[in-house]
Amino acid sequence: MRLKSFHAKTMSDAMRMVRQSLGDDAIIVATREEEGGGVRVTAAVEEDDLPPAQSSGTARGGRGKAPPKPVEPEIDVGEVVADALQRHGVPAALAEQLIDAASGLDTEDPRLALGSALDSFFTFNPLPDGRSPVKPLALVGPPGSGKTLVAAKLAARAVFRKCSVGVITTDTVRAGGVDQLAAFTRLMKLKLATVEDPDALAGAFEVHRRTDLVLVDTAGRNPFDAEDMQDLRAMLSAGEVEPVLVLPAGLDALEAADMALAFKAVGVRRMLVTRLDIARRLGSVLAIAARARLSFCDASISSKVAEGLTALNPLALARMMIPAEEKAPAVKEPAPRRAARTAAWDEDDDIGEGGQPDHEPDHTPERKPKFGRGYEPEDDEPEIEPAPPPPPPRRAAAAKPTKPASAKPATKAKAASSPSSRTLP
Repeated sequence: MRLKSFHAKTMSDAMRMVRQSLGDDAIIVATREEEGGGVRVTAAVEEDDLPPAQSSGTARGGRGKAPPKPVEPEIDVGEVVADALQRHGVPAALAEQLIDAASGLDTEDPRLALGSALDSFFTFNPLPDGRSPVKPLALVGPPGSGKTLVAAKLAARAVFRKCSVGVITTDTVRAGGVDQLAAFTRLMKLKLATVEDPDALAGAFEVHRRTDLVLVDTAGRNPFDAEDMQDLRAMLSAGEVEPVLVLPAGLDALEAADMALAFKAVGVRRMLVTRLDIARRLGSVLAIAARARLSFCDASISSKVAEGLTALNPLALARMMIPAEEKAPAVKEPAPRRAARTAAWDEDDDIGEGGQPDHEPDHTPERKPKFGRGYEPEDDEPEIEPAPPPPPPRRAAAAKPTKPASAKPATKAKAASSPSSRTLP
């Protein structure tokens, strides 16, 4: 697929330029009115549908002019970014700001342009890995957002880097909440502390005062329930703790943004995105960070505890939104050769005996054997050697006549050698 943008004063002039350059099979991808006047039309066409270069007629003196060199259509980075943002469901106002920021960058790489736009509009602050002392991290969010699995992933990452880790859970109401996290910590040979009130949480913080990384898995809270949020606020006031919002990708953009605003009221400043391995539209993720003004930290891209947690940065997020196969036209397989090969197989399958297609009617009254007993050659039968599974007996092959006229003499010779002829005087 080739993309090319055309600038003209009117839409009719732009459409005429599209037809002249890309042919009648071109597809209009996007149209936009320029601020200074005029329109911009982006069209696409398959490489096989590009019109051939027109050669000019013979000039005076009998010399023909060389055909003009075909011009490679330019890829409009702004249009590629706009298409990606629309496909991911980014709100229109936010998408317009990102498109303007990406179009102003002098690059031909759409992912680099989108990454630069994301860097200028959002902040990225990855979570600490335990190598330096930090405040305890409390994972907060609605029920089912993946807080327990994220706590296990953060603990496993710190353990792999030879850091001391303390894991605390306040999820004592949900059935199996403690057992799930205890199974993970048992494999990593970590002790799990279970607390039910702010005073117990303050005591757990005192026990892990010299621990490199302290993780708190909180119970899921309804962000629109005042009592739930008040309990969460009281739990977080037990000590110097940083709440980190855990939200899954793929939610409704406006609904998720309202959730983020409710959790921001309790002190959330960073957001960790989960379920990126099963989400195909990331518009809600951008809408959350834009409306609540939260920083991106890490992302969960797998359900495995030992892997799948990566730090987010502008270019990594841009690569998720514009995969590598969409960055440039994909290399097509030789479809004509594959079709020709299939046609050849079909042609071989349709050819029957005697070189005639199987779908034509057979004018012979019945099908006779081609070898062995009962073989009777006909005058119009072509001399084609069949390929039977076992070869016929040697005697039958010797008695096989080559011409129909030799059948009668063979019959007389057989009769002369019969026993009845030997008894005559």
